[in-house]
Amino acid sequence: MLGSQYAPLVLRQIWRSRTRSLLTMGGVAVAMFLYSSILGMQSGARAATEVTAGDATLIVYRENRYCPFTSQLPQFYLERIARLAGVESVVPVRIYVSNCRASLDVVTFRGVPPREFRAAFVPHFEIVAGSIDDWERRGDAALVGEALAARRGIEPGTQFAIGGITVHVAAIARSADPQDQNVAYTHLAFLQETMARGGTGGVVTQFNVRVTDPARLEEVARAIDAEFARERDPTSTRAEKEFVGRAAADVLEIVRFATWLGWGALAAVFALVFNAIVMAVQDRIRDHAIMQTLGYSGRLVAALIVLESSLLAFAGGLVGAGAAYAVIATQRYSMTMEGLNIEVLAGGRTMLLGLAMSMALGAAAGLAPGWRAARREIAASFRAV
Repeated sequence: MLGSQYAPLVLRQIWRSRTRSLLTMGGVAVAMFLYSSILGMQSGARAATEVTAGDATLIVYRENRYCPFTSQLPQFYLERIARLAGVESVVPVRIYVSNCRASLDVVTFRGVPPREFRAAFVPHFEIVAGSIDDWERRGDAALVGEALAARRGIEPGTQFAIGGITVHVAAIARSADPQDQNVAYTHLAFLQETMARGGTGGVVTQFNVRVTDPARLEEVARAIDAEFARERDPTSTRAEKEFVGRAAADVLEIVRFATWLGWGALAAVFALVFNAIVMAVQDRIRDHAIMQTLGYSGRLVAALIVLESSLLAFAGGLVGAGAAYAVIATQRYSMTMEGLNIEVLAGGRTMLLGLAMSMALGAAAGLAPGWRAARREIAASFRAV
């Protein structure tokens, strides 16, 4: 009620000091752009690493190995894993990454047998361009994640090459799994032979194991590691999201540090709006006295000041959060470590949270100046210079 009735008056007050108001809104926009971007990083980290009750996938890796270049397991482990109790399916995967260190632009190739690929992966994809049939017909074909395709300008029917591996782009796919958005899937045999330069197939980076019951994840993981404990290539088996969290520990540490920057951005929003409102109230001491003389109560004057600070923060927050949403959604940033991706998510809910925080801080910044203005005596206000 207060906003609809008195908003024109508050907007005129803001316009009277438009230079100060624009500078304040600009500062808030920059701070909220930073804060909203950090919220996107946090959302991506949670989506990639938080294990839920429905997760049923294990990653079997070479023990004491981290980068995909160093994890090498015999492909014949597949039959032994498949025979273990609680195992529903096993998919051998060969991985090539352009850079094992933390980076914002890494290309990851994953080689998967065509039959297992159609059964285990295709149901989770939405093909946005090209076709799976083209991928199956060509041994050098690749199915490219939508984020990677957008970042590199990749289209179906073109050739894509990096690190000595050249593939024919057969399809572009969208997936809810962040690990699929920045990956190019190829035929397992093609990637094995290309990486070995004509040498041996039969070596994979990892096995993706789906269990029959998510409640048995740890039990099956222990059984797999026990099966190969005395082999030349022992294994280390973890739930998929736990595996991502351990492999991308450096990236997660960056996200945790960025959280402090986010708190700093919120503090900056409060300080900017508070400073602007204090100056505005100081400039309008006599105006407020006249308003009270005309019948405006002290409580109403304070409410108008809080509304003004809220509008300043809302306008700046809307620009900053909107810009962050647009940049993240169009650029499709992801942080990659050891071939595993943590995507920066541009969720509408995340951006609305940033906008709500901006408005709350704006309202809080106006409370103290509003309270002081409400308690100031009318006579003293008229005597103020």
